[in-house]
Amino acid sequence: MTLEKLVVAVDGPSGSGKSSVSKEAARRLGARYLDTGAMYRAVTWHCLDAGTDLHDAGAVAAAVRVADLFISTDPDHEEVRIHGTDVTAEIREPFVSEAVSAVATNLEARAELARRQREIIEASGRIVAEGRDITTVVAPDADARILLTASEEARLRRRGLQLGGTQSAEDLQRQVVARDAKDATVTSFHEASDGVATVDSSDLDFEQTVQAVLAAVAAQAVHA
Repeated sequence: MTLEKLVVAVDGPSGSGKSSVSKEAARRLGARYLDTGAMYRAVTWHCLDAGTDLHDAGAVAAAVRVADLFISTDPDHEEVRIHGTDVTAEIREPFVSEAVSAVATNLEARAELARRQREIIEASGRIVAEGRDITTVVAPDADARILLTASEEARLRRRGLQLGGTQSAEDLQRQVVARDAKDATVTSFHEASDGVATVDSSDLDFEQTVQAVLAAVAAQAVHA
């Protein structure tokens, strides 16, 4: 590993804090930041906008393959575009959250997005990439691999705060727990694979979680 190149892969379930923590870790490491979940949300928005039947696996895969997707890797500038349309805010809407598993569980769509994610990682030099299968599928040879997890109670509470308290308990349960159950049919992100460090943030605040992730990066990267 050189100072110019550092790849950190972070996986975890919904509401574990992986996006906010990974973004801050990237800032402190002087690295780029890749939110792969935003890529899935963006192509889901694209499918919905185009009227693609989400139950037609072939149609979904085809839509993802031709999607003109741009995602910023600047940790201080969030921007996602599909075919030139800025969808940065739209992809966080509940209607996208409730539909995204139709894309995330499509194996052909996952393969296409994983290919694009690898290209971004390879071109970035220093980068923190987070998602659900980064440590195992997208970047299994990353300099540091981390599973960031938390209890279900903590994850539901955090997602509720993230959405500004606008969602009911039932909605949160559906968006967090039910979505994880669906996505877990095609990728494993609840238990760490061999060589992957686990950081449990259930009883940690934001700064403590960032510090724990940075410590795990330091511990693994020196041996990379």
